[in-house]
Amino acid sequence: MTGLPGRRVILAALGSLLLTVCSHAQLAKHVFIVSIDQGAPEDILNSEMPLLLKMAAEGAHTWEAYTIVPSLTLPSHVSMLTGVGIQKHQILWNEFEPQKGLLKVPTIFRLARDRGLVTALFAGKSKFHTLRTPRSLDFAVIPEKTTALETARLFAAEVGWLKPNLCFIHFADADTAGHKFGVHSPEKLRALAECDQALKILMDAISAAGLTESSVVIVTADHGGHDRSAEDNARRMKTFQSYQPGTHGTPQTSDVVIPWIAWGHGVKKNYSITAPVVTYDTAATALWLLGIPLPDDLWGRPVKSAFENP
Repeated sequence: MTGLPGRRVILAALGSLLLTVCSHAQLAKHVFIVSIDQGAPEDILNSEMPLLLKMAAEGAHTWEAYTIVPSLTLPSHVSMLTGVGIQKHQILWNEFEPQKGLLKVPTIFRLARDRGLVTALFAGKSKFHTLRTPRSLDFAVIPEKTTALETARLFAAEVGWLKPNLCFIHFADADTAGHKFGVHSPEKLRALAECDQALKILMDAISAAGLTESSVVIVTADHGGHDRSAEDNARRMKTFQSYQPGTHGTPQTSDVVIPWIAWGHGVKKNYSITAPVVTYDTAATALWLLGIPLPDDLWGRPVKSAFENP
């Protein structure tokens, strides 16, 4: 009987160790995050995107996730890929402007690479150079400007040998069309349809690389958008700014509501996510799936309700 307290201490320590190991278990070997720039749920549901809608139906989804304010491309994506809000990451501008200061918080790529995982990024706008921080990305393709189909083909050419554990892919087309023609214009809806075709190239490439069974694909967006009033555009023209029917950046619902879709290994089937989802939860979910402990100062939380055995 004299050894019983000692045994209890040992068993408690083993139990604690087991819980730690289990809490860091890797649920997926590969996580692919796809962001459709200006991919508002309303426009997605009104466009020809059969593959995306099929993935939403087969997996877990919500059409009412939220991005940050201001709902701008670069700050929103930095929040998506660092897991913290703009108040913490301090990327307040919307272009690659290193003279204003570099990103000082770690990206999920840095956290993954620190644990020996392979990281990659394929983006359709040069502003994503902001995310190329030291020791974060093993592979990055960031042209000055490119289409979703071109981005998808670049991804397809590399994924077979790269086999990234964490990969981000950005489709720019819908945002370009939304600014130029209007956020609900036929041109914008056609751009979304091309994003769906690009998504098929991605999914086919993931399959050809033999990664489907061990992967989770998350499809989301950085922001939505709204159309400017005639008076607003008249004011812009008076100050020699370009005419842009579509815009975003405000806290209004059409700007901040985004989709969030998970598909793949361990994802619940035909599941509608009812828990609140914010864009920095994407970062937390990717880390959690890869078995990477979440930093204490991370704002995001994993969307565990979307998965079978969290």
